[in-house]
Amino acid sequence: MKTLACERCGLRVFFENVACERCGAALGFVPDELEMGAFEIADDGAWQRLRDGAAAQKPCHNYTSAQACNWMVPADSDATLCTSCQTTHILPALSEPDNLVSWRLIEQAKRRLVYSLLSLGLPVRSKADDPEHGVWFEFLQELQPGQRVMTGHDNGTITLNVSEADDARREQTRTEMHEPYRTLLGHFRHEIGHYYWDLLVDGTPWLDEFRTLFGDERADYAQALQAHYAAPRADWPEQFVSAYASAHPWEDWAECWAHYLHVQDGLETASAWGLQLASPGGAPVRAAALELRDGAFAPALVERWLPISQFINAMSRSLGSHDAYPFVVPEPVVRKLDFVHRVVTAAGAAPGKAA
Repeated sequence: MKTLACERCGLRVFFENVACERCGAALGFVPDELEMGAFEIADDGAWQRLRDGAAAQKPCHNYTSAQACNWMVPADSDATLCTSCQTTHILPALSEPDNLVSWRLIEQAKRRLVYSLLSLGLPVRSKADDPEHGVWFEFLQELQPGQRVMTGHDNGTITLNVSEADDARREQTRTEMHEPYRTLLGHFRHEIGHYYWDLLVDGTPWLDEFRTLFGDERADYAQALQAHYAAPRADWPEQFVSAYASAHPWEDWAECWAHYLHVQDGLETASAWGLQLASPGGAPVRAAALELRDGAFAPALVERWLPISQFINAMSRSLGSHDAYPFVVPEPVVRKLDFVHRVVTAAGAAPGKAA
């Protein structure tokens, strides 16, 4: 993510901030601009933009009613919810305090996802606006003993178990399932990959190359998952980015899509902070954001991201934490990521690409 600043005083601010610590301006992220706006709130509740000439905005309803958002909506829009909150369809009972906390954390992670999608020029539309091609998120709670809410995707509807917002429970699940990585943002990046496969690959000229790289998605999905959980492929590190990716071509795509967003957002953040790493016996590695016009993905991955990820892991270990990037990327995965990059590039360049 790029760095953000208060429009009034220039202080560096962060994606989740709602007020400038220096000048006291109210802050709200403006998705149409991918910038943080600074505002003064009048006695009548109106939000006055503090940058001359900037488009007038109003806060998302979830900003002022539940402190679950800090995004803005164009002032002349009939919409009351921001681009991200419009895609939320079902919530757990917010009368339960734990659910309210979980919902805020979930929406925070989803806004990071939506930021990345918008910055790549990908379409972000709710099913309310586009029933056939839009996306909805449903955040569900297990209400009865033995009931299971499975995180997943089905025809544009993404379901998330709200318990995933509980760090302790999520870490327990990660350990029980022998996963190296499990986060709210990771869930969103994976599941939205299924949505974009339906939108950008299925039934398009990309499909033949997809099958060459990932396999034939027409293989029985339920049987493939059953076989995976019974006996995961021992050779998965040679061809896949994760063990789960080896279960079925759809999961391989979704894991690679999520991984692509990890790299894209990581490189943008490192570049925005001016990261430069010493390289023994060679020129320093300077972070640079991934550009859709870069062409091949492999150079950005190998020359920029891998050294940066090694630094990130070393820093995480210095702080007594897990590796932030617990992945190895074999050559077959590099080719798959390059395919994802080309699909995203084509979609980002298409007319009417963004909501």
